[in-house]
Amino acid sequence: MSNGNGQGPPTGLAAVSTALLAMSRHLEVRDVLKTIVASARELLDAEYAALGVPDDHGGFAQFVVDGVSDEEWKAIGPLPRQHGILAAMLHEATPQRLADVRKDPRFGGWPAAHPDMSDFIGMPVADGDEVLGALFLANKRCPKPAGGCGFTAQDEELLRTLAQHAAIALTNARLYERSRELTIAGERARLAHELHDAVAQKLFSLRLTAQAATALVDRDPARAKGELQQVAALAAEAADELRAAVVELRPAALDEDGLIATLRTQVQVLDRAHTASVTFDSQGVRALPAAQEEALLRVAQEALHNALRHSGAERVTVTLARRGQGALLRVCDDGRGFDPLAVRRAGRHLGLVSMRDRASGAGGRMRVKSGPGEGTAIEMEVPGG
Repeated sequence: MSNGNGQGPPTGLAAVSTALLAMSRHLEVRDVLKTIVASARELLDAEYAALGVPDDHGGFAQFVVDGVSDEEWKAIGPLPRQHGILAAMLHEATPQRLADVRKDPRFGGWPAAHPDMSDFIGMPVADGDEVLGALFLANKRCPKPAGGCGFTAQDEELLRTLAQHAAIALTNARLYERSRELTIAGERARLAHELHDAVAQKLFSLRLTAQAATALVDRDPARAKGELQQVAALAAEAADELRAAVVELRPAALDEDGLIATLRTQVQVLDRAHTASVTFDSQGVRALPAAQEEALLRVAQEALHNALRHSGAERVTVTLARRGQGALLRVCDDGRGFDPLAVRRAGRHLGLVSMRDRASGAGGRMRVKSGPGEGTAIEMEVPGG
């Protein structure tokens, strides 16, 4: 299986890192599921991969496949039920690695149009005791040993690592989608921003720290232990952020570290997580009223989200400068830009409405400077207090 440059699939830590970063780039559940499946198939060099999310009625609420064409998928027919190997992974939360799935006593057969599969590996995707879904792959592309499974113990460990991070990505995406479905407009906007902007940033950092621990676990267990302790601390911070969103508190890091340190930390995390260069600079900013600091942080997070996910920018700069008794925030990128008027007419706001609402709610104002091919600059000014 080629990766497009004449070489085989990436292996080891580099491949895991690529897969984890790919998962972190999506917030829609369906996109996250598709990325997880494609990443697993690439990582383990399998012919087929799938991920099933169970419903409460013995079937699957969502079922995503990779390696099967749309025509083949339609010919296969209805989604599978939770039985056999799938049930074992979902109900017992146990991984499965089989030399020939067709010879397993739990195998219940396939529809006529189903592709033929032999060697098989499956892994539950779980958040604590809750099984969110099951990842399974079939037909390892490399030659398999006589009478054995093509998927190795190392493949199983790689898939286990991927499944652990997939649970984080899927949980985060579900939180984001739930926040968007709230029927009360004000509550919907607030929770969407708190969950998306605050918790997602903590999870980015958590993923990266866990990745570092994975790299160190064999050659330096003591340092790996330290990284894992940091994972626990970051998870606790993410929980604090979630509680803060529910009770309308200021972000935990903002209370403890202040606006400048919080922005600098989040920019550093994003710089590590994305291919674009992300930098931060501050110039003589004084402490501001709590509502203004939180509004500045949230606008910066939304602007960074847009720049890194939608603009194709290679460089993003965040500056926070003193302006009289207040402050001026600027988030600039060298991406493809857009026509703000055309975006407004098309009903696509890219979060601009909510950013303006945050700015005006804190007694400030926001400006957008952009044009096709000209990059984008988001400016927010607050008067101080």
